[in-house]
Amino acid sequence: MTIKRKPAKPKKCRVATCRASFVPARIGQAVCSPACAMIDAPRHAPKARKALAEIGRKELRAAKVKIKSRAQHMKEAQTAFNAWIRERDIGLPCVSCGRHHNGQWHAGHYRTVGGNPELRFEPLNVWRQCAPCNNHKSGDIVNYRLELVRRIGADKVDWLEGPHEPQRHTIEQLQAIKAEYRAKTRELKKGQAA
Repeated sequence: MTIKRKPAKPKKCRVATCRASFVPARIGQAVCSPACAMIDAPRHAPKARKALAEIGRKELRAAKVKIKSRAQHMKEAQTAFNAWIRERDIGLPCVSCGRHHNGQWHAGHYRTVGGNPELRFEPLNVWRQCAPCNNHKSGDIVNYRLELVRRIGADKVDWLEGPHEPQRHTIEQLQAIKAEYRAKTRELKKGQAA
């Protein structure tokens, strides 16, 4: 048994110069003839161009992410993590020299990334540090350690200085770290704005 379709109601042609009455042959038909369709076509061109451009941008964005190396993902994750550290410690003075200043702030690692890559994303190992201490005094580790003992306790500093399981983050893990710390940074900034 088949269901009979209702006959289509007559419509007026969308082209302003024609406006003829016609019965549509297809759903969504808005013009009466191919000639009127040619007249009406330029009306849709900007929308179609925009849709094609958007598809092209999405494909390009996906292709760029696909060809990124692990090192590029690592750099982006580190940047997001460092931004979170600077935002987390915004009211604290420099971990090494103890001063507040109006210059540039870094996220200074107590145990260096080169010597201890497994502590790269460990929040207890990274604190807000002024640029002069981090760049010109190699982190000023002696004063850094004294302040770290005061902030987190000797047992956690001993843990940082102890042996750790080597880690090699996958690209997926690095993308997750980047997303996590970007979200945390946004949350901290929202909290400060309120």
